[in-house]
Amino acid sequence: MPVKRIVCDLHASEPGAGRAFYEDVIGLELVMDQGWIVTYAAPGNPAAQLSVMADDATAPVAPDVSLEVDDVDGVHAAALAAGHEIVHPLTDEPWGVRRFFVRDPHGKVINILGHR
Repeated sequence: MPVKRIVCDLHASEPGAGRAFYEDVIGLELVMDQGWIVTYAAPGNPAAQLSVMADDATAPVAPDVSLEVDDVDGVHAAALAAGHEIVHPLTDEPWGVRRFFVRDPHGKVINILGHR
């Protein structure tokens, strides 16, 4: 179940407020803005990303990190088999991802996703 991308999810009450910093100072480009979450990527390297979010639109908590994988269903089955807490159920989201949230052994919420 190869990991394709790891995205740090920062938390902020106004996700878009840092746009000038991430674009003009850091050199990232805005690749997604849904209001409640904005995502920036490195030009020429779309797997190098950073998201800033207020609250998650459909889940009970905001994740600490997002991991894009080849096989969301396989990772979900492995997490269940290992007895890990599923914080948000396996869901097909309207913005084109299939995902679930799992709590890691340190108590952090991990968003496991794949694009449909």
